[in-house]
Order: sequence, then structure tokens, then C-alpha cells
Amino acid sequence: MVKVAKFGGSSVADAGQFRKVKEIVQADRDRRFVVVSASGKRFSGDNKITDLLLLVNAHIAYHVDCSALLSDIEQRFVDIAEELNLKYPIAAKFEEFSSVIKSLSPEYIVSRGEWFTGQLMAEYLGLPFLDAADVMVFHHDGTIDMARTATRVNDAVARLGSFVLPGFYGATVDGTIKLFQRGGGDITGAILARCLEAGVYENWTDVSGFLAADPHIVENPRSIHRITFDEMRELSYMGASVLQEEAIFPVREANIPIQIKNTNRPDKQGTFIREKAADRELEHLITGIAGKRDFLAIHIRKAHTSAEVGYVRRVLAVFERYGVSVEHVPSGVDALAVVVNGADVRDTVYSIVGELQQEIKPDSINVVEGLALISVVGRNMSRRAGTSGRIFGALGEAGVNIRMITQSPQEISIILGVDNKDFERAIRVIYDKFADEMVSTIE
Repeated sequence: MVKVAKFGGSSVADAGQFRKVKEIVQADRDRRFVVVSASGKRFSGDNKITDLLLLVNAHIAYHVDCSALLSDIEQRFVDIAEELNLKYPIAAKFEEFSSVIKSLSPEYIVSRGEWFTGQLMAEYLGLPFLDAADVMVFHHDGTIDMARTATRVNDAVARLGSFVLPGFYGATVDGTIKLFQRGGGDITGAILARCLEAGVYENWTDVSGFLAADPHIVENPRSIHRITFDEMRELSYMGASVLQEEAIFPVREANIPIQIKNTNRPDKQGTFIREKAADRELEHLITGIAGKRDFLAIHIRKAHTSAEVGYVRRVLAVFERYGVSVEHVPSGVDALAVVVNGADVRDTVYSIVGELQQEIKPDSINVVEGLALISVVGRNMSRRAGTSGRIFGALGEAGVNIRMITQSPQEISIILGVDNKDFERAIRVIYDKFADEMVSTIE
């Protein structure tokens, strides 16, 4: 079985982390294809190489000398090479890059974090280096050309057998370097896994997979060992993310599972993400809990709206005109609420209210600010009667007022709105209520 192993910035931050990567790769012959990010933070307060290169771009744009900054970046790579006794002439190559840096595009400059990290990792692992610009093909609109990419990847496999590939960037057909969005190394790995029809896409980072709740809110939350793509999307959207969300689509479409693993604790099981979970009677009821603060709801009431064709469309059209993304639209017979991120309407909320009043002439309209949304996610909730009642009962007993309730169409999540001040307490109450049912009894 082919495994694509992608290592994030924390996994390649220094020579010590390089050694851990080598042990992991050599422990499994199936790990023939390795994707690396640029070296990340070595300790709290340190800087990621990518952030430093972005700062270099800013210096160049404002005609500020960046030689000291480039020297710091170079030294990071030199330290890794010297400690691991690598022969790659990193100092000379980096100085060559620095000497022409003002003539290079910003995207090219930022991509060199992955490029240099990949060069060092390839030598250390004894594998060929494959430049992402040679295989990851972008359309000029910034989307990936999957057909050309797959052809080039498989040509490289036939030629090299296995390789180390830098993440985060590729190139258009004319050779212009293009970047993925931040976290794009995850996307690179997923695309490679799809092109190779891999058995699994391993994403190695500094956490042991997904946790059932935010550890800053719940002390020592349980790990999630198995999760579906839909559940992961629900949790990730509400902030519980250890994986760049766009990275799931290339592998999901090919039905390739993702495994999140911890480079610093490779013995831990991590989290397996699949399209569907096997039917297991004893699996967890609640998969995880996640949430965000600072939403805003505009409550609109108008009699007989159920008989008014196009009413909801006209309401949402007002938000569209202001470029505001709508999160949820809970509704009743004669009322609905439009929930949005508060930051998105900070300067326009009362203009939006004014247009709504003109457009639909409601009986009443009011704005509720300081709303937090909590998503309780679990693919098995729909199979067990009384789950929502237990959630509401626990919050009621704790004195938490529920301001909004909605449910995903797939019936895998219940979204609750509470006041910002009750956000953390609500999550702890729900977690404590279902703690014993948030882990599978089948490992």
C-alpha cells in the first residue's frame, strides 16, 4: 500500500525534528513519498520561515533593507545542515537566491521556504528531490490542473521511484510560481495522494489528531480516533482544525482516508478520517464539540410570511448585496433570523437593517449581538432518541440560556446559540454530560 506522508512546519523546524521524521519514514516501507512544509517554529516566540519570507517581501516593497532578515533565515537552514552533516551547499545556494531576490516575484520568494527545506530533507532521507513547480500545475486563475498534475506526478514516479516534494506551491504551464493558500502544504499532500491512488494520506503535525473539545476550555479532552469527512468539516468550520480544510477534497473524491499523526508522539493512534464509518453499535454518541464567539442575529417578524413567495430570497438578497456570508437562517411560521459573523457586518449592520425594512416591510426587526455558536457533532446522534433533550436539559440545569437551535440536514450536528458570556461554560457542561459517550469502546 502506498502512503503519502506530509510533515508540517513544526515537524521540520530543526535538526531534532528532522531526525524524528527520518525514524518515522524508515519505520514503514510504504512511506515512499514525503511532502514537507517550510521549517516552522522551534519554540514559543520563534518565527516560521514562511512568515519571515513574507516579511522579506514587505521589506522589498517598501524599499527597506532586508539583508539581516535574510541572514537569519539562511542561518536556520545552515544550522540544520551542519547538525545533520549534510553536503547540500545550503549557504551558497541561499546567497545565490538572496543576490537576485529583488528581481523575483513575491510568490517565488515565499515558496523558497519549502524548496530549501525539501532539498535538505531529501538528502537526509536519501530520496530524490522533486520540485513542486515541475509537477503541481496551476491554471492561471489559481486553480489546480488535476489532469496535467496527475500525468506529471506519475511520470516522476516512473523516473524516480520515490521522492521528497515541497508543499505549498506549484507553477503554471509557463513556469510562473503560484502558491496555494496558507496551509497549502496539506493540499499538496492530498493532491499527491490522489494522483498516486494512495492507500492512505498521513498528515504529520504536532498534535495527536482531533480532540473532542478545545483543550483551552475542557481539561484533557478525549481524542477522536475515527471521524467521517462530514463530521470533520462541521468541527473544522467551527474552529476545531488541525488540517487545512481544502486538503480534504482531493482525497475525499478518491475515497482515500486521511490519518492525522503526531511527529513527536508517533506511537499515538491519531485520528482516521474516512468518507463513511463502519456501522458499530458501540461507537461514540458525540464525536466532538466546537464553537465560535461573536456572531450576530437579525430577527425579522412579519405575519403570513409562509404564504409570501420569494420572501426568504428577498431577505438574503440584501445580505448578498453587502457581500455578507450568511451562517444560519433558523425560521418559524411568521419569523426568521439571519445569523452572520459579527465582524462581517461591523460597519454595515444598520444599513442592512434599513434595506430590510424597505425591502420586506417587517412587523418588527431587531439585532441580537454577542452570540456564540456551539456545534455538537456526532454521526450516531440521529440513531438515538433523546440526545437533543439531554443536551438542552444539561444546559438548563446549568442556567445557560439557549438563544437559537438549528440542525444540519445530514443530522450529524446540532447548533446552539448562547450568549458570549456562557460560551465556555456551555461547552464544558455538554462535554461533561457526554464524556463517557465521546469515545468508542471499540479501538
